[in-house]
Amino acid sequence: MTVSPNFNDRLPGIPLDMLVIHYTGMKTCAEAKARLCDPNFEVSAHYLIEEDGTVHRLVDEDKRAWHAGVAWWRGGFDVNGHSIGIELVNPGHEFGYKAFPEAQMLALTNLSKSILSRHHICPQNVVGHSDIAPRRKLDPGELFDWQRFAASGIGLWVENTTPMDITDEQAAMMLSAYGYPLADLKATITAFQRHFRPAKVDGIMDPESAGILKALLDLI
Repeated sequence: MTVSPNFNDRLPGIPLDMLVIHYTGMKTCAEAKARLCDPNFEVSAHYLIEEDGTVHRLVDEDKRAWHAGVAWWRGGFDVNGHSIGIELVNPGHEFGYKAFPEAQMLALTNLSKSILSRHHICPQNVVGHSDIAPRRKLDPGELFDWQRFAASGIGLWVENTTPMDITDEQAAMMLSAYGYPLADLKATITAFQRHFRPAKVDGIMDPESAGILKALLDLI
């Protein structure tokens, strides 16, 4: 087992209550693994999952991995301090973004269920990197199957929602109520759509997107 040197001890008394999904955004698994284990880059994740479903544990869950960077969720900035990060090998939008293979999704689902069995992570706190850092990140992106993930009991998803018209001010309040950062409203709406309405990722809060957001808020 390869162990990343890039971690810190967690602060005592801070619960592990978030699961963050990433893609590596690099050309190969070998490059991604080398980056995650290179102390010069100061980046890491608890787990790395290859396209064939092979799972690498790089940082123990009781340690703080450096996977989130500058991020924000539900009023908190120190996402690394109370989250577990999983990297999925995928070239990402820069190097030929593609769908996540079945074996990889199955391994991720099984690993995530195991994590949820050990820690109290509510569905609202199962997020993508773009959800917590919408101005900087795109991953895991619109090709990640959040609907399937939620159907497995991991995270949230809603269907058959009622479209509604809302103003930008209302959109901002509703997104904030769900947990999103609001430094850039268009970027935040885009991140929301990547997660919950991947067929339309344009940063415009249209009635369909607003209806999905309202239905999600009704669940929490």
